[in-house]
Amino acid sequence: MTYVIDRDDLARLSTAAAGPVVAPGDEGYLAETATWNTALAQRPTVAVGATSAADVRAAVRFAGANGLPVAVVATGHGAVVAADDAVMINLRRLNDVKIDAQSRTATIGAAVKAQQLIDAAAEVGLAPMAGSSPNVGVVGYILGGGVSPTLSRTYGFAADHVHNADIVCSDGSLRRIDANHDPDLFWAVPGGAGNFGVVTSLTMDLVPMTDLYGGGLYFAGEHVEQVVDAYCRLAAAAPQELTVSMAFLRLGSAPSVPEPLRDRFSVHVRIAYLGSADDGQRLVADLRAAAPCLIDTVAEMPYTAIASIHADPVEPTPTYEMSALLQDFPAQAAQALIAAAGPGLDTPVGIIEIRQFGGALAGEPRVPNAVGNRDAAFQLSAAGFGAPGMAEKFRAPLAALTQAMAPWTTGGKQANFLTGYDTTIEEVARAYEPDTFQRLVEVKRAVDPPNMFRINHSIAPGQ
Repeated sequence: MTYVIDRDDLARLSTAAAGPVVAPGDEGYLAETATWNTALAQRPTVAVGATSAADVRAAVRFAGANGLPVAVVATGHGAVVAADDAVMINLRRLNDVKIDAQSRTATIGAAVKAQQLIDAAAEVGLAPMAGSSPNVGVVGYILGGGVSPTLSRTYGFAADHVHNADIVCSDGSLRRIDANHDPDLFWAVPGGAGNFGVVTSLTMDLVPMTDLYGGGLYFAGEHVEQVVDAYCRLAAAAPQELTVSMAFLRLGSAPSVPEPLRDRFSVHVRIAYLGSADDGQRLVADLRAAAPCLIDTVAEMPYTAIASIHADPVEPTPTYEMSALLQDFPAQAAQALIAAAGPGLDTPVGIIEIRQFGGALAGEPRVPNAVGNRDAAFQLSAAGFGAPGMAEKFRAPLAALTQAMAPWTTGGKQANFLTGYDTTIEEVARAYEPDTFQRLVEVKRAVDPPNMFRINHSIAPGQ
């Protein structure tokens, strides 16, 4: 049943918030409710385009007064649950960046994108622990843990480097949280995946970094055996400063796809090395020699160009994904993956990735937080691209990949990589150790007893 909003209430909210307040049928409604992943249509009862923390507070108080849940969108990559009958808060206008070169920190608004922060930090020779996509929101990425395919094996999860955060809680209060103020909430927020309120800004560490040795090696599908074998050897011997990941690609013929990769199966090995170019060349020499390259972009590069390493899609698209954490990726696992998804097999899954974890990701954070499953050595992730409403079509092909890798899975998941297939309590709990999940439930019960923030991978207070 669709909740019908009282227009007088809507008018009062419009007076309280400086940003736009729109309901279905209003001009601007589609723009305020749009998400990057268009697989799921969003039809909230009202959308508020927040221009400040004060606007967020007004929207949360409105939701509480009307008994409605709150959905949050910044860049829209993490939209997995329908926001029907919800108050949606669009944070895209909260995009300020302040760099403190002396303390090597950045204070960022809720919707700052990775490339924006990378570029700002680069001006003073620093870098954030950014992910593979340039247009993912940094705050949302950190709330799920934040695995950087360039820096995390050296520095850990991005969530391990949060100093403080401003968060609007379910009662409409704005709190500044850190290790000494609301320590339980501060523990839960980095890693708790948006379950505890609306983070409007946070302060995080930056690291000294201007250049690295990295890029992509692309190989034709007929060389998959040799390439994957070389990849396994390199990953097994990789120093902590090297991150080497691999993907099977079926990319079609869109203009954005480089011509040598169109309408064919290819293997993409992603390289990020924090040492010298000479040492990097020696490390990847055997991999380069495994087969002729279709494309070779591996070279010394500025950190500002790291998005080119993975070359993730940047245009909004309906995306259907899955993931699983792996204990290891030995030769036997590689052969199982080739048998399940190699060349000659018919699958609608366009990208199948083995991403290397380990190194500092398995270490202790600077300040304890809720990020779980730190012991995984690799992650399997896969994505299919289709039209909206095709979740059931992709479910079985994606599940088949997980099943093929079952002997090497840990049973856990990484919170940032929970998907639209992972919305049950049982699936969400797999992102955490049992004691961690129980503590998250207790924090949720304390700060969000009505479970207002449940339009996500929900941790319910009643568990």
